[in-house]
Amino acid sequence: MRILVVVFALYSLVTVAQPQPRGNPKRMEQRILKLGTFGANPQGGVSRVAYSDADLAGRAYVMNLMKAAGLDVSVDAAGNIIGKRKGTDPSLPVIAFGSHIDSVPGGGNYDGDVGSLGAIECIELMNEHKITTRHPLEVIIFQNEEGGLIGSEALCGILPSASLDLVTHSGKTIRQGIADIGGNVAQLSTAAKPKGYYHAFLELHIEQGGILDQKEINIGVVEGIVGINQWRVTITGKANHAGTTPMDQRQDAMVAAAKLTVAVNKAATSVAGRQVATVGQMHPEPGAPNVIPGKVTMSIEIRDLSHEKILSVFDAIREQGAAIEKETGTTITYELTNENLPAPTDKRIQEMVSAAAKSLGFSSLVMPSGAGHDAQDMATLAPTGMIFVPSKNGVSHAPDEYTSPEDMANGVSVLLQTVLNIDKTKF
Repeated sequence: MRILVVVFALYSLVTVAQPQPRGNPKRMEQRILKLGTFGANPQGGVSRVAYSDADLAGRAYVMNLMKAAGLDVSVDAAGNIIGKRKGTDPSLPVIAFGSHIDSVPGGGNYDGDVGSLGAIECIELMNEHKITTRHPLEVIIFQNEEGGLIGSEALCGILPSASLDLVTHSGKTIRQGIADIGGNVAQLSTAAKPKGYYHAFLELHIEQGGILDQKEINIGVVEGIVGINQWRVTITGKANHAGTTPMDQRQDAMVAAAKLTVAVNKAATSVAGRQVATVGQMHPEPGAPNVIPGKVTMSIEIRDLSHEKILSVFDAIREQGAAIEKETGTTITYELTNENLPAPTDKRIQEMVSAAAKSLGFSSLVMPSGAGHDAQDMATLAPTGMIFVPSKNGVSHAPDEYTSPEDMANGVSVLLQTVLNIDKTKF
């Protein structure tokens, strides 16, 4: 009898120590490559901009995958694709995860796609391992992330009505684009979800930077998505003949713009922290080689996890700008054109992602996201987390963007374990 008891106990230990389900690298790669055929460009990347024919074809492909995985698939009034899977307790709030499949013009095959196909892969793994969650699940493929988080803003009820008439890279307005992908602008408010509808939201994404790749770390645990403030700066001087106006009598707006550009860099680097500041656009007028520029319009963008840090860096720039005005005889005005507040991820979910990575034998690093994501909007509705996987050489938004099949599968494995742990947790 004792022998039988010991044998049964050993058998029980063996059965309990089952390996955790892991993402399938081959399946992820096959699907990434297939999705990349919709909008493929000669450079090896994709130009699958929102509302284009390529976007419509990619959406159809993804919806077919979702249906094949047993999800109840629909398109909401905003044009987001939503695939539902029942839980054992329909009264519980939904656990959602997903990303986007639209690209920038001349983009790559992994930005957004890894998180979207990775979410479907999670459902496939649950099916294969006969896993049923307590909470209902939703896989969300957000529309037009690259054009300003349009789908997630609509889902969160914060999409400005004025945005509907903006013209996108497809040549269509957002209003027309939503109609073309199966949404209904007249019922847009029905897409908005109330607080409490979601138990949590997770997004798997490529890092789009080089930290994980350089440090050879498997998983990034995102501590928050940076805030982004953008300004349109107008520098007014005096246009004059470039050959007859002495150097000491000029009010050269371009010289002031150059000095202000250096000041932007100095303001961002002169204090400790991970803040970044960029001048990405500059338009001198009249733009002739023999005319001193009388006006320059330029952009300033500042990003950081702290909104206060963003404002303090901008204050330092304005202080330098005042000195530049006196030095060059110009005037400088600043207009705030965009403000996305920082979106910290939920500490409890950060810990779950770290724990999931450790249990699977993966190295991990807590880090910020320097790019914007749909998750920053979803953080206004529910506890939110993000999982990063390495981007080869830190390249993104370009045709040579690349994440290995193994890294994609690792991210899926961590995503699945985190979803299952969230399913057991009461927030």
